[in-house]
Amino acid sequence: MSTPAVAVRRVRPSDVPAVVAMVHQLADFERAADQCLLSEAQLRDALFGAAPALFGHVAVDPATDEPVGFALWFLNFSTWAGVHGIYLEDLYVQPTARGTGAGRALLRALALLCLERGYARLDWWVLNWNPARDFYAALGAAALDEWIPYRLTGDALRRLAASGSPPPPA
Repeated sequence: MSTPAVAVRRVRPSDVPAVVAMVHQLADFERAADQCLLSEAQLRDALFGAAPALFGHVAVDPATDEPVGFALWFLNFSTWAGVHGIYLEDLYVQPTARGTGAGRALLRALALLCLERGYARLDWWVLNWNPARDFYAALGAAALDEWIPYRLTGDALRRLAASGSPPPPA
């Protein structure tokens, strides 16, 4: 019996340095290295703090248990379906581990989690030039080209927050 090329498990605190390094590798791949500010302390707190709202899985080399890929995700909610789903914030596999099934294994772990918990969907975004789009299509994922993402950040976010009356107390 052969050893599988990768194994997938939930991220552990000891994985944080490797995951942060891979996030920075992903940012470099996506031509945005200067925008990636993630630190180990930030990721550790987001994943393992008092009220984590970020979750993660890692693909690991079974011989060494060293992460070779990761998936960081959080819950979303479909008001139409009335149930949660998973939003995959980032998926990355190191170049040396591509072709081992690590990406598929990470996505499969999230698909299984969706089914186990009764979640309606698994969503993510991908850059239009990313060759991984072919991989996602081969899995049966559909590109949602009728939806246009919007984002408020920086000055625009601050302007909106400062406009109008103060919000009601929480």
